[in-house]
Amino acid sequence: MRVGTESLPPTVGVLLVDTSRGNRVGEFRGVAGLYWSLRPVGGGIEWEVEARHVRPALPIEQLRARTARANARSRGEVQ
Repeated sequence: MRVGTESLPPTVGVLLVDTSRGNRVGEFRGVAGLYWSLRPVGGGIEWEVEARHVRPALPIEQLRARTARANARSRGEVQ
């Protein structure tokens, strides 16, 4: 996956960072026209972002996102 205007979409489920929204981590869900759809790791409403504003999540960002999801799941907030 390359980031920028010539980007190819990643595999569904890959964790990405939306740099246009304060480095928000999301799970790649698909392509909607010129935009990539991302969903919060713990579930929730998807959002769209231009591919040029997306980068792969660093290992520490992936760990934080997955830990937050596990914590939310243990509290019964997500399945």
